[in-house]
Amino acid sequence: MSAQSLPGPPAQPDMVVDSAMRQQVVGMLAADLERYYVFPDKAKQYAAALRAKQQQGAYDAVSSADQFAKRLTADLQAVSQDRHLAVEYSADALPPERTSDEPSAEEKAEMLSIGRRLNFGIETVGRLPFNIGYVDLHAFLPAEQVRSRYAAMMTLLGDTRALIIDLRKNDGGDPDAVALLASYLFDKRTRLNDIYSRIDDRTHEMWTQVRLDGPRYGGTREIYLLTSSKTFSGGEDFSYALKNLKRATLVGETTGGGAHPGMPHTLSEHFAVFIPFGRSISPITHTDWEGTGVIPDIAVPADKALATAQQRLLSAFLATEKDPGKREALNKRLHELD
Repeated sequence: MSAQSLPGPPAQPDMVVDSAMRQQVVGMLAADLERYYVFPDKAKQYAAALRAKQQQGAYDAVSSADQFAKRLTADLQAVSQDRHLAVEYSADALPPERTSDEPSAEEKAEMLSIGRRLNFGIETVGRLPFNIGYVDLHAFLPAEQVRSRYAAMMTLLGDTRALIIDLRKNDGGDPDAVALLASYLFDKRTRLNDIYSRIDDRTHEMWTQVRLDGPRYGGTREIYLLTSSKTFSGGEDFSYALKNLKRATLVGETTGGGAHPGMPHTLSEHFAVFIPFGRSISPITHTDWEGTGVIPDIAVPADKALATAQQRLLSAFLATEKDPGKREALNKRLHELD
């Protein structure tokens, strides 16, 4: 089940769109929304608004392909804000929409190439003073790509005293990868956030995995998650689950507010749309974070989150430390973080 949005395109040349192209794109967009969008009633509202705009001639003067995509996205968001729902323009010709859920060999190769370029979302793995583990995770790449890498990462972090996972630049990814990483943080099989899919009209329960390739980071060791307003989608999924399960303390800003997984659909040779077909459901709150974001336990500006998390952990270490020399070192580090 895909939850990745269309990758943000680099700077690209614009192109002229004519009446026939505008008509095709709007027609396909309205039809795909009615067929796939997670809420059927809302889908009808989106489609009706687009068709009304087209009939009124609202797009007749739009000749820029880039501006046309932005205008369509804005008109959709004016009906109801869903931050995953967006139309994108591509100067390069888009491949035909595949009819199978299984990616082609070419698509798999491209995904692997992207993963390698992004180091599979793992920006930094390291150790902060006083044996605090630190991970800066920018994305949740497909689970089959990151399985061995998460195992290696958790092996490196296995002997740390506490763990900080930095999600301040995490803009989402694969729900299965979210569940995979969460699996390392629980000692027993645990239910995470479920996903309802309109495609098959059922709720898919998401659980931590029993068998893992690396060591679990379990027990009573503390975990802190750092969030920002840019933390989105899969990053929010991870944060929301661990917060509600009381497995982590969230420090930073309220997240972006996108809880609807989906997939891209081709509208024409140069236009595509990312349509959410599902919604997350917490078995604890029975809702999600769509439109509201995940609220941190400790609200601080994003650029203060890392220092704040360290201060909280070091203060807890200090409260139980008896050795005078170590207490002095802890106090010195706390002063440095002020």
